[in-house]
Amino acid sequence: MLIDLEDQDYLCRSQKGINRPIMRITACLILKELQEQFGLGNIGTHTLRKTFGYHFYTQFKVVVALQKIFNHKNQRETLVYIGVQ
Repeated sequence: MLIDLEDQDYLCRSQKGINRPIMRITACLILKELQEQFGLGNIGTHTLRKTFGYHFYTQFKVVVALQKIFNHKNQRETLVYIGVQ
């Protein structure tokens, strides 16, 4: 399934308004529901952030980009954050 999105479109859109993001609390509620439905461990929005970073790094090997995205002081901090030794 291919999703037709423009660069400025949100992946998780709110039902309130046109092209507005869901709120953080909504994302937390969705993740909590998925945890219960699939018997997952404790996951949250921060888990998604770190997982994104890990997969971005393993695919592209670009630490500097992640460092900027995560607003880290140095590349080592970013690598520790995403669990890469």
